[in-house]
Amino acid sequence: MLQSSENSFNLRANTPAPNPNPYNPVKTVTAPVDQATIGRTLVIKGEISGSEALYIDGRIEGKITMPDSRVTIGRNGTVDASIQARELVVMGKVNGNIECSDRVDIRAEGSVNGDISTVRISVEDGAALKGGIQVRSEGKQNQAQKPAEAPKAMAASASA
Repeated sequence: MLQSSENSFNLRANTPAPNPNPYNPVKTVTAPVDQATIGRTLVIKGEISGSEALYIDGRIEGKITMPDSRVTIGRNGTVDASIQARELVVMGKVNGNIECSDRVDIRAEGSVNGDISTVRISVEDGAALKGGIQVRSEGKQNQAQKPAEAPKAMAASASA
């Protein structure tokens, strides 16, 4: 009888103890955040479009179209462009109109000079904002975009 308990004890010692935490995280091979970065020394003139998150720490002139993504303007970033994105975080400088389908977040060190059209907006103390703000409901997003495009076209033709 003593011998049988020793054998069962040795069997237990050779098998790993059950994990008390039933959650086992899935290990991924790819990077956890798909984000493109425009570095400090880069200057881009033209149109930027895509479907991954974008971090800008350099200078952009032109147009940024990322309707399903987050665009972040870093502390060293300067953007002279119209921006269309799902979400925008401004820590640098933006000169141009902004259209977001979700939210705009202007941090304390950020500045925006241009009109903003979004569903949600956050402006921290210390941020600079010069321009019009249109906060629309999510259901009226498509209706709000059509009238907003007409003044932009008129402004472009007036300045040309």
